[in-house]
Amino acid sequence: KCTNVEECQEMAERLASQQEEEMKMNAVPSKTTANGIRYVDVVSVNDESGNSVILKAGDVATVHYKVLKLGKRSYDGLSGEGTVVFSRGYGLEDDEDKPGQKAFTYTVGDSSVISAMNDATPGMKQGETRRIAVLPQMGWERPNALCDGGPGGKGSGGDLKTDYVVVPTATMVATETCFDKSKLPFPERYDQQRRMAQRFDQSLIVEVELVNIKKS
Repeated sequence: KCTNVEECQEMAERLASQQEEEMKMNAVPSKTTANGIRYVDVVSVNDESGNSVILKAGDVATVHYKVLKLGKRSYDGLSGEGTVVFSRGYGLEDDEDKPGQKAFTYTVGDSSVISAMNDATPGMKQGETRRIAVLPQMGWERPNALCDGGPGGKGSGGDLKTDYVVVPTATMVATETCFDKSKLPFPERYDQQRRMAQRFDQSLIVEVELVNIKKS
């Protein structure tokens, strides 16, 4: 046991560092799509028969999702716990009494959907959960030179900031100019929209559980 504040802080930091190293050692390696979207499968479905239906472009997908702000120890932009910005289907919102009550349905490849989801969900099987790294320009940031200066961007949209010491996140941009509110999924409540307005220009995570596939 620690005997003073300084000793307790040192012990806590040492434990956190050990946990981070263990997480790195046990982490499932991420994959990258042809367009550079990184993802990791959190829940996989093993199908020895090979009869599982696989999601493809043009299919209609029904999903539960969480949009997450990166946690302090997300060393790779995908791992660790994150703070929920908004969600659908997990029973976390005021208009959901229980998990599974609501869902988000979209056509894979629809331009109204954020490109990170369109690009990284094909190949999933029903019942699988995939965690997708969403750079600003692959999410809710308008793709123009004024805005596209964040991580992975090509424009000059301001000075790069960092979230803690590990993951580059935000660019200082004008919210109304660069926040694309037409992109889905999008929060319904005003407080969620305000949170997204503060975070759309950061690296985020979308965790997607594939509930159903309707083939095109």
